[in-house]
Amino acid sequence: MADENKGIYLLIIMLKRDKKIKIGALGTINFKEGFYYYIGSAQNNLQNRIERHSRPDKKFHWHIDYFLNVSIIIDYYTLLAGKRFECKLFNYLKENDRMQMPVIGFGSSDCKCPAHFLCSKRLVNIKELINKFKDQYLKS
Repeated sequence: MADENKGIYLLIIMLKRDKKIKIGALGTINFKEGFYYYIGSAQNNLQNRIERHSRPDKKFHWHIDYFLNVSIIIDYYTLLAGKRFECKLFNYLKENDRMQMPVIGFGSSDCKCPAHFLCSKRLVNIKELINKFKDQYLKS
């Protein structure tokens, strides 16, 4: 039986207006109004990680913490999958022609991916993409 307390997750985030945000060591970055998609992993306490991201009163540890300080999580998905699928999901989603990579290095300091953060002007049908990803990579 799979451990339901570990896996990968996708946060769907809305930034209501253009904003300059200091993102830790990445520096100050100009973000455009729109929708952002952050892919992460929690190999322990997956639900606690999602809850932490949702809290306004947290110590900033990851790049996403700085961004979430001025934006809103509107939805999220979790997948029971190993850490390596975090990179696979990012690469799968970045192939969607409506999504761009706004910042090189955002969320990917522990792997070789260019980022784990994508954006789009309009909300992408993530549920459909997640289902296709699961069919392709996470078949039982």
